[in-house]
This record gives sequence, structure tokens and C-alpha cells, in this order.
Amino acid sequence: MTPSPVEADLIITGCAVLVHDDHERIGFEEDAAIVVRDGLVEAVTGAADAGGLAARERIDARGQVAMPGLVNCHTHAPMVALRGVAEDLPTEEWFNDVVWPIESNLTEKDVELGTRLACAEMIRGGVTCFADHYFAMDAVAAVVDECGMRAHLGEAFFSSQGPQGREKSLEFALRHRGGAGGRITTTLAPHAPYTVDDADLAATAALAREHGLPVHIHAAENRDQADTSLARHGRTPIDVLAATGLLDTDLLIAHGTGILDRDLPVLERAGGRIAVASAPRGYLKFAWPDTTPVRALYDIGVPVGLATDGAASNNSLDVWESMALTALIQKSTQGDPRWLTSRQALHHATLQSARAVGLGDELGSIAPGRRADIILVDLTGPHTQPVHDLAATLVHSARSADVRTTIVDGRVLMRDRELLTLDVAAVVGELGERLPALLDRSHGKRIQEYDT
Repeated sequence: MTPSPVEADLIITGCAVLVHDDHERIGFEEDAAIVVRDGLVEAVTGAADAGGLAARERIDARGQVAMPGLVNCHTHAPMVALRGVAEDLPTEEWFNDVVWPIESNLTEKDVELGTRLACAEMIRGGVTCFADHYFAMDAVAAVVDECGMRAHLGEAFFSSQGPQGREKSLEFALRHRGGAGGRITTTLAPHAPYTVDDADLAATAALAREHGLPVHIHAAENRDQADTSLARHGRTPIDVLAATGLLDTDLLIAHGTGILDRDLPVLERAGGRIAVASAPRGYLKFAWPDTTPVRALYDIGVPVGLATDGAASNNSLDVWESMALTALIQKSTQGDPRWLTSRQALHHATLQSARAVGLGDELGSIAPGRRADIILVDLTGPHTQPVHDLAATLVHSARSADVRTTIVDGRVLMRDRELLTLDVAAVVGELGERLPALLDRSHGKRIQEYDT
């Protein structure tokens, strides 16, 4: 597309641009320029062709690669406040002895401050959109609106809350859908099949169909959950999703390392748009025996997006690390160095992640008509030179700290590593004052019981 001669909002020049061809194969256009207008990519053209175009703002990106902004497909942003609190524990103890007792203290202010800190971390790591599944989500939506990120948000609920938990999740989704100038999309968010009963799951599926909402749920998180479900109920967590109608909705499944071979035909027959979010660092940390079956899901047409989970389990919100780990772990588990290639890993980080959160028609590639969610990655450092294979350099040599600039809807949120919409020092100071009350477990309460 030829750019309009009328003044653009932003022109990025002199960079290599990650692009997708008609078959979604990844390539790079060298010495290119990106023209942005009204929050959209208007054109990807040669740097020389853009030299004479007028723009309100220009970014000289020589030595950098322009990529679609990363999507964190499953996280709990406010849990950065618990980073490092529950270390070196099995999953059951992690939940029951530390995390769920602490979360019984959670206030809306804690959620707000945690989200501010998380958004700062994600912007600095090149994440432009995140899918969040937590509590007090009005506070999360307010921070997203203020800081300029894009988000896919759901108010989590358990059956132990009674019908009001499900009703609150619906009310949140309807009230905030299309918020922050269209940067917020929403979802229903039942916690998991082991904390939400079949009746509530079925009711959630019905609400999703009635209101045109997607669903975001933890399911088949690990092999123990699948084995326990089979032993107790004669069905896997994926069978539960099918029986309650959730596989006939647009469904984002968090983790899925416990998806069994017998589950694959069930997922393939699903009537809805199914996706899985994979956060490999946490699985290694918990010593789970399996990882998300990326190749098997790919073979049945289920996109796998990249994620971090919350920083209480993953210790970071670094999607760049998730991309590199996904490529390495897949090579190891498959016993095949040809899978996952660097270009395949970049496909998961871009278009597949955008599809996982239902935004595959708007995000995930830099092309005319797409939202201008763009990051600029500096490859001039010694650890990224020389560049023989640009895709391999991005996946296996570059780091999240190499992201220089982060742009959402054409608005620059970070320029040359300087955050423009968040004050980290102020957030850290205020959060630090609240931590003693948040971390107190002397009350003996917990918000739920993990027993799988």
C-alpha cells in the first residue's frame, strides 16, 4: 500500500521489519519504514520512499528490528507483589501454604499497585497486550486505561463464591468490553475445573454464547490434575470442558501440560475457537514432568500462544524468555533439533499469540490495517553480533532488555528504554509499605483449597 502524502502520526525509518507472507511464513524487509496513522499501520515501505513524507513524530530505528508487540497470553499481573515469596515448593504447598493464604488479604489497592509494576515490566520487555485472569479486575482495567497497554481481562471466580462469583465475572466483562478506547477486550473467567463445578461451567458456557463472550480458564494444567480427574471422575479436565459446553465457546486454556493423547480428538472436534497459553518457565520450576504439547496441538489446528503466568510462580513477566524456552524445550521433548525453528517460535510469539486472545485479525503482524502495536529491538550489542540469521538472533541471542521502544495503537509508551506512562519508583515505594499486611498469614485463612 502506498502511504498517503497527508501528514502521518508516526514514521519509523531505517529498520528491518518482521513481516508475514501470504502463507504466514516469517521474513524480514531490510532498510524499511513503517507509516502509522490513526493507531493503524498504513504502510510498510522502503526507508528512502518515506524520507519525504511528513509526520508529527519520527523514530530513527537504524540497527533495530521492528516486530509486532508481544502478547502475554496468560498472566496474573498483580501477583508481581508475590515475586519470590513462595519458592522451591511443590504445587500443592505453593497454593495452600503460601499463595492462597496471602491472597485472602488482597485489597483493590494491592491489585492496582501490582498491576502498575507489572505493566511497567511488560512494556520494558516488549509486551503490548496481556491476558489477565484475577480478582478486583476493575483496578486492572483502570491501570490499562491509564498506561496505554492493550489487555484481555477476566474477573476470576470459584464455585465456593456462590452464584454471585459468576455474576460478577459477567458484569465485569460486559461493563469493560471495548474499554480504554477499544484496547480492552473481556472474557468470562472461571478459575479451573477443580474449583468450579460442572453446573457453574455449563452456566458460564451458556452466558458466553448469549453475550458473545470468550472464556479464559486454567485446565489440564499438569499431569497430576489429569490423572486425579480420571481416577475420581473417569474423565479428564478436557472431557469436563467438552461435557459442560465450554469447547463450543471461544476458549483460552491456560497451560495444558496435562493434555493427554486421548484429549486431542476432543479438542479437534470442538465447536469453538480453542487456544492454549503456554508458560514454560513455571513448569520447569514446579518440576512438572510434561510441557504443553505444542506440536500435537499444532497438528490439530489449535494455536499455542506464549505466556508467563504470574510472577509468583514464574518470577518474571518476560515473554521473550518464554519464546526462547518454548523453542528449546520443544527440541528437547521431541528429540528433534528441527522443531521448533526460530521462525516457528516467532510465529508463536506473533500471530499465534494474537489469535489465542481473539485478536488475530488486528494484532500479530505489521501490515496495512493492523493495529500499530510495534516494538523496536536493538541488535547492535555484542551479544547479538554478527547477525547471520536474523530470526535465530531474535529468538536465541536477543533479550527483552534489547527492546528500545514500545508502541501501542501508535502511541509511544517507552522510548529509548524510558517509560513514559508509569512511575516505577513511586509504585515500588507505595507497594513496599503495604507488603507486611499483604504477606501476613497468621490468620490461617485461604481463599481456596488445592486438592488435585
